[in-house]
Amino acid sequence: MPIRPPCPPGVCTCGRERLSDAPGADLRILCLTRQEEKRLLERLENLADLADLEHMQRRMFEQLGIRLEIAPSFNEVRSMRGFAIRIDELPGLCRKTRQSIPAAIRRGLEKRPEIAYRLLDAHDLLGDA
Repeated sequence: MPIRPPCPPGVCTCGRERLSDAPGADLRILCLTRQEEKRLLERLENLADLADLEHMQRRMFEQLGIRLEIAPSFNEVRSMRGFAIRIDELPGLCRKTRQSIPAAIRRGLEKRPEIAYRLLDAHDLLGDA
């Protein structure tokens, strides 16, 4: 299975060397090559519905070990930036990838605002008063 090439020295703080040197470490994240990352981001931008987003969250954890949480932030949600998208700290996950996953999800929510409404409803923000 192909693995992602290392980032240039001093550019990224992913901790890839520490991950590859640790015995028994979870190396699934190294399977996210640049080509696979592009496919993942495209898939996140083209979500069909909330169930699809939840499915992608499960698959990202199963295949790569990426734990992703999406919830309305503490402030008001006036735009897609009002959602808190958090990725757990994961050695080997590139800094740029850590930034591009939430950006792709926000673009997907902008394309399909009904997904954002379902997320808000799932957190009882649009429930009956």
